[in-house]
Amino acid sequence: MNRTVYSIDGKELRTIELDDAVFGLPVNEEVIWYAVNNELANRRLGTASTKDSAEVHGSNAKPYKQKGTGRARRGDKKSPLMVGGGIVFGPKPRDFSYAMPKKAKRLALKSILSLKAQSDILKIVEDFTVESGKTRDLVKILKSFGDQERTVLILKDDDAKVKQAGRNIPWLTYLSYNNLTAHDLFYGRRVIMMEGAAKNLSTFYGEGAEAAE
Repeated sequence: MNRTVYSIDGKELRTIELDDAVFGLPVNEEVIWYAVNNELANRRLGTASTKDSAEVHGSNAKPYKQKGTGRARRGDKKSPLMVGGGIVFGPKPRDFSYAMPKKAKRLALKSILSLKAQSDILKIVEDFTVESGKTRDLVKILKSFGDQERTVLILKDDDAKVKQAGRNIPWLTYLSYNNLTAHDLFYGRRVIMMEGAAKNLSTFYGEGAEAAE
């Protein structure tokens, strides 16, 4: 698959050949759904907690005598039927995370990359950095490729200057080529990938990499 490489000003420079094993696969919607939900589950804190009748602070004494009042029989004030009593089957802290097979995760990411490439959402741009580390300089580059919308920038390495410039842009998510996330990548309305990252992805997710595993 051949794609155009753009300059940071949005001008066409040259073409680059993308690995079909990474960017030209049939889209597997089922494994994408699995990967996105796996990431969301792993992000859940699971800290919600309630007290049952044994944990609620209060007296164990009966609120009134058993007979002769004409009212219902009450064991104690901590009963779930009383205001301020314990909660029945309430949430307790728990771990929602679970492991996803590595091959399935890789297939999901390649399916998303293929989906973005086939729908022309993916733009390849020449390698760049933001020497000043200023947000306005990065925004100027991003505006060359469209309006302010949910954008994913895929870096060729862990560029601290680009990350510094992009941390104040609410509609931008930056990812390193070797640390992609299915959720952010799938929901990005625009994916801008550095030329170096495209080459690295072909090596990192290509057929040769899977054979080495």
